[in-house]
Amino acid sequence: MLWILQFLPDELILLVCNTVLALGIVITVLASFLRVVPLINIYRLPLQILGIALLVTGVYFRGGYAIEMEWRERVREMEEKVAAAEKKSAQTNTVIKRVYVDRVKKIKQDVVVYRDRVKEVEKIIDRDCRVPAEAIKILNDSAAPRRATEEVGPLTKDAK
Repeated sequence: MLWILQFLPDELILLVCNTVLALGIVITVLASFLRVVPLINIYRLPLQILGIALLVTGVYFRGGYAIEMEWRERVREMEEKVAAAEKKSAQTNTVIKRVYVDRVKKIKQDVVVYRDRVKEVEKIIDRDCRVPAEAIKILNDSAAPRRATEEVGPLTKDAK
């Protein structure tokens, strides 16, 4: 039933809780002083019961209000943490994208260099119909794995 508190403004909830609590205290105190008034003395017991019921209800509502405020604070803290993580993630994505673009640019430059070298050796290959050692070296160099110019993080191997 206390889930409905999230839809009400904080000031209204606090006002209702304090009013019920204060009303319970006032009625309980008044009912205990009704012993001295003879005509109203017969209403003392029902007023004491009502006062105690309102007092207990007020304390219960105050506890619910305190818990609700605590959860709202926790939610606010988590939202701040999520916002900070999103900001950090955006910065990291920018760095990764830059490294990736640099790496792609380096690979494209290497492709152009190896194409030019193959064109130079092409005349030798066509003339004798043999594959010279220079052509094999060029092909091996072009197929060799390259490392990125900048590392984003530590490289790990899967343990299998």
